Amino acid sequence: MTAIENRLSPVPADGTPIGGVSLDAAVTTRCRRRVHLDHDPTAVGSPRSLPDPSLEQRRADAVAHRNRIGEELAAAAGAAWHAVPAPASTRERIAATAAAVAMEAPFIWGAVLSDVGAAGRRGGAELLVRVPGGGYVPVIVVRHRITDPGSGALTTPLHEPTPRRARLDQERKVRSQPRDLLRLAHLNRMLHAAGWAPAPELLHHDHGGVIGMDADVVVWHDLRAGHWPGGRSTLAEYDARFGDRMAVAVAAATGAPALAAPSRVTECRHCPWWPTCEAELERTEDVSLVVRGEPAVALRHLGVRTVGDLAALDPSAEPPIPPVGVTFADMIALARARQRGLSVVRRVLQTPVPRADVEVDVDMESFGESGAYLWGALLHHPGGALPGDEPAGYRAFATWEPVPTDDEARSFAEFWAWLTGVRAAARESGRSFAAYCYNEQAENRWLLASARRFAGMPGIPPVAEVEAFIADPCWVDLFAVVSEWFLCAHGKGLKRIAPAAGFAWRDPEAGGENSMRWYRDAVGMDGAPPDEGQRRRLLEYNADDVAATRALREWMTSPAINEVPLASEL
Repeated sequence: MTAIENRLSPVPADGTPIGGVSLDAAVTTRCRRRVHLDHDPTAVGSPRSLPDPSLEQRRADAVAHRNRIGEELAAAAGAAWHAVPAPASTRERIAATAAAVAMEAPFIWGAVLSDVGAAGRRGGAELLVRVPGGGYVPVIVVRHRITDPGSGALTTPLHEPTPRRARLDQERKVRSQPRDLLRLAHLNRMLHAAGWAPAPELLHHDHGGVIGMDADVVVWHDLRAGHWPGGRSTLAEYDARFGDRMAVAVAAATGAPALAAPSRVTECRHCPWWPTCEAELERTEDVSLVVRGEPAVALRHLGVRTVGDLAALDPSAEPPIPPVGVTFADMIALARARQRGLSVVRRVLQTPVPRADVEVDVDMESFGESGAYLWGALLHHPGGALPGDEPAGYRAFATWEPVPTDDEARSFAEFWAWLTGVRAAARESGRSFAAYCYNEQAENRWLLASARRFAGMPGIPPVAEVEAFIADPCWVDLFAVVSEWFLCAHGKGLKRIAPAAGFAWRDPEAGGENSMRWYRDAVGMDGAPPDEGQRRRLLEYNADDVAATRALREWMTSPAINEVPLASEL
């Protein structure tokens, strides 16, 4: 999220909308520049990214999750349940919600709150719960985890979603989810504006509830509690953020001077406006092209605004800003590398890269949160053929049933049996073994998730066996090696670093987001017949990924690595 670099502008006290702008709760966790572009009429026609299919899938999964929770709660509530008609227009749903409030319905599902007097706010809650004495508190349903093992969370059973019954939970502690808290604060302000919130003397806290992915309890939050930096309450944090975003949006909508300039942040990777912002940052050679996020903001405040400004600094001088993830000297080296058109420079003279007699490169393809549909492996045995004449080359273990599906268990079990079989054969013949991936976070996640989800099914290993493999030195994450050895001016992703090793993907559109689109076609997810051509495309893409991993480690252990400049030489 782009840092707030301009003063905060509060919304009007009388609740009137400003400049015809209305905002939902999402703006409070959204980049300020995105808020500007979303409301700038002159930005129409500016370059935008294609829709992210993984995001579309997550949204569809979230809708299905909410529907399932609503059906379960409705069955438990019986006559106390009142659902606002979903297919109706927004105005009709607002009216239906108001009618349900007027009749004092105990539970109102699918509520859409009135924007009249809400100071430019719009939004709705999955559930409004009436408290004794009158007034409603919001409950939202989300598809992510909201607790961890521990104690201290304030919860009620799922079928008793009322804060008056909340008790300290001895088995759960709250997992930090700022977006949930800020959305609850947004709804709290709208309920107060509508006159639907409980009177202060009836409820001594501003409560909001969350039902998460596990859907076993409702976690209650006191929005007046000081959980934010400096001891600020959630409501105070929300008011500051919403006021700022409203000022940004109004300036954009009315043609006033922009209050938010482009700056590269983590969110940029998935923002539809990134092509527009990237072009502007490249034009100005903005320092955030090298140092993103808060460090870029801090550097600008010191007058270091461009890549050239950063490259001109003395790396041996006292750092003017605290290091965040990378040293100040490395920041300068990255800027100098970018100026010279170098994608990679060495941080250190040499870093060991584990090699073995039998080597396997592994790459997994998943479809969002739904499942892992393909495990690809490239076998290489420079120490001689394996017993049984297991041939070198690429293998794919796939399911083409739309995930999630139990057929994932089959493909994963086949992959695991093959991988562990190769490992065992190598050891039995007295040869060393290593398996490689690039950024183990994704592979490890689905290795463990597959073992847990399909526990007890044929060929599925115990979780402990998978954990032991992940912890074994034979499982090598080349991303960690690259991070230790190199500075990468354009990022450390495999697609960025492998070309330095001379590798090129066959498909010019190869990439994670595009593979999501190919997968939808490959399995006929959108109603069309499954596309065999897209299946072949995915297999080639995966085969190239594992080949890129092999090419990278062979390059790093060859004399050619000495041709990569050292950062200290720039």
